Amino acid sequence: MVLERFGLQALRGFFMGAADIVPGVSGGTIALLVGIYDDLVQNVRAAAGVLGRVARGDIAAARSQLRSVDWAFLVPLGVGILIAVAALASVIERLLEDYPEEMAGLFFGLVAASIVIAWNLLERRTGAELGLLIAVAVVVFVLLGYQKGPVANPSPIAFLGAGALAICAMILPGISGSFLLLMIGMYTPVLGAVSDRDLGDVLLVGVGVVIGLALFSNVLGVLLDRARDLTLAALVGLMVGSLRVLWPWPNGVGLISREADEVVDGTGLDWPNADDAVMPIVLAVVAFAVVFGISRVAAKRETGV
Repeated sequence: MVLERFGLQALRGFFMGAADIVPGVSGGTIALLVGIYDDLVQNVRAAAGVLGRVARGDIAAARSQLRSVDWAFLVPLGVGILIAVAALASVIERLLEDYPEEMAGLFFGLVAASIVIAWNLLERRTGAELGLLIAVAVVVFVLLGYQKGPVANPSPIAFLGAGALAICAMILPGISGSFLLLMIGMYTPVLGAVSDRDLGDVLLVGVGVVIGLALFSNVLGVLLDRARDLTLAALVGLMVGSLRVLWPWPNGVGLISREADEVVDGTGLDWPNADDAVMPIVLAVVAFAVVFGISRVAAKRETGV
């Protein structure tokens, strides 16, 4: 039974890690979709509190805080995420290069289904929540229209900052850490470091991840505690705005190549030719149906209906 729970949680982490690699898709979206988002934020918040107490030299309080962390939840999730990043970084990188429109359509459908599911999680859906959703969606939609070319020969500080920024976004449904890396020109260096097993640069990104988690998780946890519906509405707005990155035409995934001087602008919006539209649309519909269907089945199992 313990191994079964570990395997299930590791599988959730695997899907989160796979999503985090793709510009435009967030691991937070997957966490929200599979019903572990609140637990994820609270446990990351508790673990970050341990780091804060250690930094202040309060070892006794740090030990006490450690006991409040659900390690049976976090450890297998982390294992799954690491396995996905190590195993799929080069595979997804190649798929994004070879089939950008089809991959964008697939992930567009996944995120669109997640938006519907997440909106239904709100207990209250009043004008305040809807207005905040629309405002956040518009701001994110506009901001995601900007990106720059990859950074040549990034410094260690750049890798640290990339890890901290990316992990903050990865916790948020709809905000892709990968796309933020794309916007600051660090997507290619980071993905290349993982694909090439450059342990020095990967370690720097990992340290940045820890710093980002410690700084950000408390803020998000407090918001969920004090204004859950408004916070969820804002998160849904993030997901709606992020659909700009996944629009398949042209190259909606915002892909950049491994060559430092070659950038494919994935934030422009266009309409496809008839021949180019079929497969991305089919994949988007299939992804939407599968995700929504899984969510409905899971909801029925939880309620016993």
